[in-house]
Amino acid sequence: MKSPVTVTELLKMKQAKEKIVALTAYDYPFARMVDESGVHIILVGDSLGMVVQGKTSTLPVTMDEMIYHTKLVSSAAAYAMVVGDMPFMSYQAGISEAVTNAGRFLKEAGAAAVKLEGGASVSPVIKAISNASIPVQAHIGLTPQSFHMMGGFKVQRDEERLLADAKEVEAAGAFSVVLEGIPADIAKKITASISIPTIGIGAGPDCDGQILVLHDLLGLNERKLPKFVKQYENLGKIARQGLENYVKEVQSGVFPSKEHCY
Repeated sequence: MKSPVTVTELLKMKQAKEKIVALTAYDYPFARMVDESGVHIILVGDSLGMVVQGKTSTLPVTMDEMIYHTKLVSSAAAYAMVVGDMPFMSYQAGISEAVTNAGRFLKEAGAAAVKLEGGASVSPVIKAISNASIPVQAHIGLTPQSFHMMGGFKVQRDEERLLADAKEVEAAGAFSVVLEGIPADIAKKITASISIPTIGIGAGPDCDGQILVLHDLLGLNERKLPKFVKQYENLGKIARQGLENYVKEVQSGVFPSKEHCY
């Protein structure tokens, strides 16, 4: 069995120009499949608010909910690095609270690292968490927790600010940075300008790695998918067909048959 992915290994992958594969997961069964597929990073995203809980944004997700789901994923992952996503207001209110909440992901949930959104404005928080020996993945560009301030989920095109944010989070100690909703040419420049890995989502092919939401990739979401998503399977259609067949067979008396009885 391969050794678990570490921060050091991810840095070596960037240096060797080996692509990093990341994906979200929120529970044990899917996390186990994702881990066994060879994915390097499993992000327990606060996207669970929309994907699992049926909310319209990530904002209502709580720390306790994130700890619960991260614990499920950590118990399944033997190879991938598990990263816990710090939810809205778990790190914005103060550095001491941010460090304590970040520590919960490692101490209670078994994660290896945490992720938080923001660039230069959160660099002091990244530094404090990193100084507490907790690896931090940064997240710049389109940051969903700030969609009210951004006027919606919009592509971010301010090249000067994005480059500055990337360098700030690197200097603060982040081990990698997610680039979301950024034009490919800008993401390419960011990737070349910093020594830590960039993980793209809607940021083109030149990032050091890519991440997608599991339920988008597998066709388990009802929502309209963003342009950057590629759907590899339509499990939603398959699941619905199976459920409809079950209903028909129970109602018609076909199930359970003799072979399913003791």
